[in-house]
Amino acid sequence: MENFYPSQYLNDSKFDINHNYLKKQFEDYEEIFLLIEEVIKNTDYTLGKAVDDIENLMSKEANTEFAVGVGSGTDALFLSLKALGIGYGDEVITTTYTFFATVGAIATAGAKPVFCDVLDNDYNLNPEEIISKINSRTKAIIPVHWAGRPCDMDSINQIASEYNLYVIEDACHALQGEYKGKRCGSLGDIGCFSFHPLKNLNVWGDGGMVTTNNEKIANKLKLIRNHGLVDRNTCIEFGYNSRLDTIQAVVARYVLSHKIEKITESRIQNSHLLDELLKDIPQIRTVKRSTDLKEVFHLYMFIANDRDGLSKFLNENGVDAKVHYPIPMHLQPAAKHLNYNVGDFPIAEELALNSISLPVHEFISEVDLSHVSELIHFYYKIK
Repeated sequence: MENFYPSQYLNDSKFDINHNYLKKQFEDYEEIFLLIEEVIKNTDYTLGKAVDDIENLMSKEANTEFAVGVGSGTDALFLSLKALGIGYGDEVITTTYTFFATVGAIATAGAKPVFCDVLDNDYNLNPEEIISKINSRTKAIIPVHWAGRPCDMDSINQIASEYNLYVIEDACHALQGEYKGKRCGSLGDIGCFSFHPLKNLNVWGDGGMVTTNNEKIANKLKLIRNHGLVDRNTCIEFGYNSRLDTIQAVVARYVLSHKIEKITESRIQNSHLLDELLKDIPQIRTVKRSTDLKEVFHLYMFIANDRDGLSKFLNENGVDAKVHYPIPMHLQPAAKHLNYNVGDFPIAEELALNSISLPVHEFISEVDLSHVSELIHFYYKIK
């Protein structure tokens, strides 16, 4: 490997691999503008036809009977809890290694988040920790398919069935992900998706979707997302304003109909290539892939020695390496009242200290990824 990466290629200002690729992902905006023009001509602004369309498409995509469009992925989680009657005095078990929205939705619903650690060499909820956290106040489990890697849903569902708990999948990273051949979003009582601009299925703002096979839950969600109205003048339950915007539904419908397969396959191929390119670096530990899982790689993450040094080096050389996230939920200032401490969830804390993520979106080429690999090899060679 001597001189495999000449130092004169370092700090090449022309090389740029970013997580933020928003300008590229909607270069075909003129076609979407024409679709939005129909919304404007028909003044179809609120819960319009495009919302019905994307709900039908998403129910097919997730292989569920129902899908309900809402204002964001966060609202999908929050409204799911409210639709199940979960609130003050209740507890919901989830992972400490997640984005703020998972825990924020539990808290804003009025319930108490109860954390579990993640599996070793994984990013997801450890089912073996769940039972010890269950008590008479526990109402639900929220497994998070972190980075697009499905959780061990057989174990989680078995526990939920035994203790009569709901399972709400946080599938915001996991559209088209699969566990043993079944789609994420169809594996629990409810599935929650985000259409944030940086998600695999992306819109031009915020948007979200809830999937379920339970008609009663679907009808409750449709009611409470729209103020609890059954007609213009009759409110049967005071609810919320969290309708999926019709214009965002147009964008989501376009992406799901024309782009999502390419987006998913590109992320999978790019991630598998990185697995191969990085496998000979002893300072790096990638997650062991499983034939039971279809990972869709919203994030490509791995454990790295000297994570902060590597991240700095990559960013200086045009690679937008990031940390998702450096502080797990139980150590956030907002969780202080829950009385957790450093060391309570050691595997999640190790991930927070040592994990790094690289871009793997559809605009990255094999040449780009080879360049990234060479940079990482070079960094550890000179260390």
